[in-house]
Amino acid sequence: MTRAAPRNPIVMIPSRLASTRLPGKPLADIAGEPMIVRVWRKAVAASVGPVVVACGDREIAAAIAAAGGRAVLTEPELPTGSDRIAAALAALDPLRRHDAVINVQGDLPALDPAAVRLAAEGLADPAIDIATLGAVILDPAALADTAVNKVVAGFADPAGWARAVYFSKAVVPWGDGPYYEHIGLYAYRREALERFVSLPQGVLERRERLEQLRALEDGMAMAVALIEPARLGVQVDTPADLARARALLGGG
Repeated sequence: MTRAAPRNPIVMIPSRLASTRLPGKPLADIAGEPMIVRVWRKAVAASVGPVVVACGDREIAAAIAAAGGRAVLTEPELPTGSDRIAAALAALDPLRRHDAVINVQGDLPALDPAAVRLAAEGLADPAIDIATLGAVILDPAALADTAVNKVVAGFADPAGWARAVYFSKAVVPWGDGPYYEHIGLYAYRREALERFVSLPQGVLERRERLEQLRALEDGMAMAVALIEPARLGVQVDTPADLARARALLGGG
């Protein structure tokens, strides 16, 4: 069966207060606004579809409501952002009006809205189940850093899309050529998201501790497009990252 490009996507931002490295991260103040509100505004500016925050905490829902947005409460103990958006979507849209979901991480307060649009465009190819983003790694220290997740994809044209072949914390592939950092912003066909969260953890997923390998191990087709790292701004995981975000956005 030939699949059409999604006609009615929704953007969802999973968020929860529990964070080992930066407790209360979504509500951290950046230039007078909670971080999650800033991310919500960036997602709205992408004009891809309605934007909903899927959250495990009433405090986050209240912050989004105060800014004029919509939030859906989910069980706090859901293990991943993918589980959280799948649960929120099932509650929000039982009639299945939305045929695609763009998952935007809640810790990207300076995200370029164009990156959200680009991820959504990856589902125009009927063969693709999930689209995601990457960026060329230019810093040797980042290449060696196991906290920087790598994606292996063979780009015949760096301005186009390529199939994701593998994800790793290691330096892969071997040989001369560019290396790519994986950027965890995903566009799922709805049925692909539902299939993904229903699967057991894969062998390689457990070994690498990378959730996206579950999709590849199950035979799902993932596409990757490259963006400039500056279009992400700062991904806030630690107090030092938060300080950089505040300096970038005028709150430091």
